[in-house]
Amino acid sequence: MYKMQCGLSVVLFVTCVCLVTAVTYGQQAHKNSHVFRVFDKKEFVFRGRVEKVDADAKTVVVTNDNIRGWRSSMTASYTVNNPEVLRDLMPGDPVRAKVYEGDFKVLYDLEVVPPEDTPAFFPRK
Repeated sequence: MYKMQCGLSVVLFVTCVCLVTAVTYGQQAHKNSHVFRVFDKKEFVFRGRVEKVDADAKTVVVTNDNIRGWRSSMTASYTVNNPEVLRDLMPGDPVRAKVYEGDFKVLYDLEVVPPEDTPAFFPRK
């Protein structure tokens, strides 16, 4: 009888440890999920013109075109996810980036784009 009670106690103890571990792990995974949460949201194409670049602060001031469903046309300061692009930006440059629903502060994959009225030249063969 004593062996049976010890065996049940061990099984009960191991079960409790497994449950506590699973709950703790689930809470930690939820806390760390904010890093990827932005990419679960709707993506928009951001187009605008650079007004000011602050490479030290890793920010850029851009006047953006109207983005239906995200934001009206306005001039605002943004951080960028790839700060190395700020080295090549100049005021007046037309830019394109990705933005995500609810995230009004960060421009993702910011790049300079040629003006739309620039003719494309193709080499002769």
